[in-house]
Amino acid sequence: MEDKPLTKRFGSTVRRLRVAAGLSQEDFADLCGLHRTYVGSIERGEKSVTIETGNKLARALNLSLQQLFQEMEEEANK
Repeated sequence: MEDKPLTKRFGSTVRRLRVAAGLSQEDFADLCGLHRTYVGSIERGEKSVTIETGNKLARALNLSLQQLFQEMEEEANK
C-alpha cells in the first residue's frame, strides 16, 4: 500500500475521477453543493471530509461511497 496520507490518497482519487468525467472543478463543486475552493482543498489532500461530504462527492461522480473508496484502494495498489 502507498505511503501517502489517507487524505492525499482520497483527494487524488477524487481529482482523477472528476477529470475522467470531464468536469471542471467548479462544475463538480456545484454538483456536490460545495464551494470550489473547498473541493480544491479536498483534491490537494488538505482537508479531511465527513462521511456526508464523501457521499456528496461520490454521488456527483455517479458512484456509491463504497465504489469511491474501492477506486482509492485500487489506485493505491497500482
